Amino acid sequence: MYRQALANGEKIFAVAPMIDWTDTRCRFLHRQLSKRALLFTEMIVADAIIHGQRDRLLGYHPQEHPVALQLGGSDPAKLAEAVRIAEDYRYDEINLNVGCPSDRVQSGTFGACLMREPDVVAQCVSAMKAVATVPVTVKCRIGVDDQEPETVLPDFLGRVVAAGADAVWIHARKAWLQGLSPKENREVPPLDYELVYRMKRENPDVFVGINGGIADLDQACDHLQHMDGVMLGRAAYHNTSILADVDHRIYGGEARQPDWMGLRDTMMAYAAGYIAEGGRLNHVTRHMVGLFQGMPGARRFRQILSSDATRPGAGPEVIEAAFAAVDFNPTKELAG
Repeated sequence: MYRQALANGEKIFAVAPMIDWTDTRCRFLHRQLSKRALLFTEMIVADAIIHGQRDRLLGYHPQEHPVALQLGGSDPAKLAEAVRIAEDYRYDEINLNVGCPSDRVQSGTFGACLMREPDVVAQCVSAMKAVATVPVTVKCRIGVDDQEPETVLPDFLGRVVAAGADAVWIHARKAWLQGLSPKENREVPPLDYELVYRMKRENPDVFVGINGGIADLDQACDHLQHMDGVMLGRAAYHNTSILADVDHRIYGGEARQPDWMGLRDTMMAYAAGYIAEGGRLNHVTRHMVGLFQGMPGARRFRQILSSDATRPGAGPEVIEAAFAAVDFNPTKELAG
């Protein structure tokens, strides 16, 4: 995938892995809006895959392809074992998390704190590559705490690429592991897009993607003038409808109006199947709240999903009622 994209000058658009957000139900929704965007799982810890309920952790809907599995860990042997197990689930990519700043990740000595241990990351990548049949990639920060990104990032990038990484996705902020919450780490440290651009210029034969603070597809397209790939996180989640333009804007597909009624029917059927298997409606609808930002009726849409979907016995009819609140064809007032 990445080698072909580089060879052909093709760009890749991705929705970032986000803990507690990009689960299989979220990804199914996103796939209905874009057939080509690369989707990522939440970070799944290697130990959990080795010892936990594998189908629950790794299972997903076949429509989600292309989909990447993001792993957390710092033990090369355990990560390799997790990759072996995941082979049966046929993910399109395996990604190593070297960017998450949360306390629970730090306590396990993985995530962003691994920016301080590039040799360990390189060993992990090498071990994963030895058993993987799909691309192995890394998602990282530009540095942590008092590190100097201009020194740290080029060295880090060189080591992981030498270890076999097929691509590196760079969140263009430092992570402050002491004193800032995970939310603050997504907003407070300044963005340094120019440094990430420089990493691409200095590594023309390496696929380098950019992430962090990208608000919409206009900004995404601007970044793609410099980078091989662009990754949106919160913007794609909180304003989900922008994904409906990805196939046209990023991949050159035909411009067309989204089939919102088709989306409604698909999500109703999906929710019905999920409920029949013992799930709850709000596990599906909580990922839909970000649809229709700025459209007439969007507030009522959100209210219906947020309140009615949590009620005992709530079914797909809640989705139908929420869509009915949105005016998909607003009429403009005639100038008098």
